[in-house]
Amino acid sequence: MNTRAEQHRDGGGGGGGDVVITGGRLIDQSGERVGDVRVSGGLITEVGEGLTGERVLDASGCVVSPGFVDLHVHLREPGKEEAETIETGSRAAALGGFTAVVAMPNTDPAQDSVSVVDFVRRQGERAGLCEVLPSGCITVGRAGEQLAPFAELADAGVRLFTDDGSGVQDPLLMRRALEYSLGLGITLAQHCEVARLTEGAVMHEGSCCSRLGLPGWPAIAEELMLHRDIELVRLTGASMHFLHLSTARSVSMVRAAKSDGLPVTAEATPHHLSLTDEQLSGYSPIFKVTPPLRTMADIEAIRAGVADGTIDAIATDHAPHAPETKELPLDQAPPGMLGLETALGVSLACLDMPVADVVAALSWKPAAIAGVADRHGRPIATGEPANLTVFDPDVEWEVVPAQLASKSRNTPYVGQRLRGRVRHTVFLGDPVVLDGVPQR
Repeated sequence: MNTRAEQHRDGGGGGGGDVVITGGRLIDQSGERVGDVRVSGGLITEVGEGLTGERVLDASGCVVSPGFVDLHVHLREPGKEEAETIETGSRAAALGGFTAVVAMPNTDPAQDSVSVVDFVRRQGERAGLCEVLPSGCITVGRAGEQLAPFAELADAGVRLFTDDGSGVQDPLLMRRALEYSLGLGITLAQHCEVARLTEGAVMHEGSCCSRLGLPGWPAIAEELMLHRDIELVRLTGASMHFLHLSTARSVSMVRAAKSDGLPVTAEATPHHLSLTDEQLSGYSPIFKVTPPLRTMADIEAIRAGVADGTIDAIATDHAPHAPETKELPLDQAPPGMLGLETALGVSLACLDMPVADVVAALSWKPAAIAGVADRHGRPIATGEPANLTVFDPDVEWEVVPAQLASKSRNTPYVGQRLRGRVRHTVFLGDPVVLDGVPQR
């Protein structure tokens, strides 16, 4: 029997009967227009006006776009199911408009073997809410000592490799990893952090940190590794993706690397686009994250980087934690925030950009980096896979933690007004979210 990923490529896996999305503003790579979309058998079968069908999804006042793709999600399974499972994380993803998510490998056991990768993929297929794309580790156990079996994992369908949560500290090992990746059709993704510079740190090293008397995380810890790896890309010719960049200087370095024609891409999180280190003035662990929240000047540089394409993708770094851990004292609490259900609302609220450009950073640009551009982020056209998101770009709303689909509640956006919310999500032709309600 075909897996759901294979059904994606084969055009199968859709639910019974036609689904027609009516009255929406269609946005994809080709531009914008108004029209209706008919879906059947997992494919878009017609795009036009005045379409009717067995099931009609009202998209009046809404944008219809290719489904979103998240390059950076922690689903916690296997190993920390008390914080999240692949099913609950997938449900949160679908509610956020995501039809595919890349599951980070810092699970227990780590995703450094085909057996663990296959388990994660199967759990995603069982949930059936979005495509779960397991990433692979760069090093065995993410220990930074021995390269993971890239070829074996690539044969099993892994396209993105990272030791996320840890930067690969050894420059020779990182060079060998990049050389090894050549010819395998894979991309290495780096968590840029020189660990020796961040020991004991709980927040950005700056004036707020000094005022609060808390140990600081210097921007140079990110920038040194980013500089090193840009130069390793220059040396090897291998492609590389940089995770959750957070400083103004990081944006400048990536911009220069792209200007030099180097095959690099980068992502930023919604929280690094919207929240500053001053949020930690109340010592709340809810605002503790890796890399830390930075200054307003850094936020402005990250926003400019998204606007001019230096930052290719908005990725959530969705990091659920059980309340008993996140409520520990600031220096003991784990870093991380929820992000899947709020990504669109935060991005539209804080970015002064056309809606189409925000959609690009959430959809087809990350789909290309994840290696799934054959089935996600596709044009809204006849014969294309029916992975679609319908959202109201203007509605304002507030987060109610108890109403989130995630098993955890560590969202930093309580009490803040977000703009833009998903109304329907169609995955493999099936409406998995209808009027903001998950159907599974």
